[in-house]
Amino acid sequence: FTLLDKYKPETRAEKATRLRARAQEIAALKEGEKPSPEERPYFVKYGINHVTSLVERKKAKLLVIAHDVDPIELVVWLPALARKQGVPYVIVKGKARLGQVVNKKTATVLAITSVKKEHQAQLANLCESANTTYNQRYDDLRRTWGGLTLGRKAIARNRKKEKEGRKNN
Repeated sequence: FTLLDKYKPETRAEKATRLRARAQEIAALKEGEKPSPEERPYFVKYGINHVTSLVERKKAKLLVIAHDVDPIELVVWLPALARKQGVPYVIVKGKARLGQVVNKKTATVLAITSVKKEHQAQLANLCESANTTYNQRYDDLRRTWGGLTLGRKAIARNRKKEKEGRKNN
């Protein structure tokens, strides 16, 4: 969350002042001069549809999903999509915490698309830990889901097969 807080989206007032300053800078140019390239603002992207399109286009570097989304069907497919596209993802506690990052009440999912050069190492570290914690462990977790214990019916069926195998031999 320390990295996410550094990339909070700007408010409407901040955006208006940034655009006004840029417009005044361009208006002050002499004829024939080209404006200096504007430094692109870096922000966390949010919104389920926007983030989905970013993941599909492989623009997202890291996906942050809230655990308490209701109905869960809104985000249950996102980890599979992220794994398919090779985007690391993490599941964090509280959509309200994600909402604080983007100046809203709640947010279901956030995506980091790019960061400044001084935060590249921190993002790479986060992506690596997300890969080892979620992306690479998926198959192991899926295999052990339910504790690998059989139910009563399955146990009875296996015993019956064993008895039949003993009778035939």
